[in-house]
Amino acid sequence: MKHVLIVEDEPDIQELLRTYLEDAGYQTAVAGDGVAALALFGSQHFDLVLLDLMLPKIDGFGVCELIRQQSQVPILMLTALDGEEQQLRGFGLDIDDYVTKPFSMPVLLEKIRVILRRRGSAGEDSRLRYRDLSLDLDTREALLDGRPLELTTREFELLHTFLDAPGRVFTREMLLAKLWGYDFYGDERVVDSHIKNLRHKLGRDYIETVRGVGYRAAKETL
Repeated sequence: MKHVLIVEDEPDIQELLRTYLEDAGYQTAVAGDGVAALALFGSQHFDLVLLDLMLPKIDGFGVCELIRQQSQVPILMLTALDGEEQQLRGFGLDIDDYVTKPFSMPVLLEKIRVILRRRGSAGEDSRLRYRDLSLDLDTREALLDGRPLELTTREFELLHTFLDAPGRVFTREMLLAKLWGYDFYGDERVVDSHIKNLRHKLGRDYIETVRGVGYRAAKETL
């Protein structure tokens, strides 16, 4: 299990990041300021640092510079500033990528996965298999009985979410936050619409409705 250090001073975003990273299979540690981040980094092994730019005590640039004096661990920087000057300064400190707030959780998780794979530390098969389905997480290709499925990006992410945790029930709220982002304020029935379309394309009942709760992919039986 890959270990991610989350450095973020806003409690709500801190908790959101921790929850979704752990749901995605990562182990996490959390720091709310630059000093705490450096103390944690010096005491544990991390595979990636998710680093906010605007931090108390020592800002993200300062934390990055001090980390780079001792490690080439991947660093993904979160920032509300999208100016070219800030981004160039970060890349000059050898960060791996930027994510601008407000951000989409699916995009953030994909960036983390790509960075870890690129650094040779993902250590996992990029193909996910379930019954007659196969998802290639690198090429974003879905196959059913060896035949390609024409899925939208959101449909692919929905299917990936269910197949990655067969038997686990996902509420509409969980799916909205995970796939549409924490700043989505639309109608939660958009989830039902996408699942209906996905079921139609699959042509088989891979996704079960748990009445009054949400949806799941049935556990495979031996």
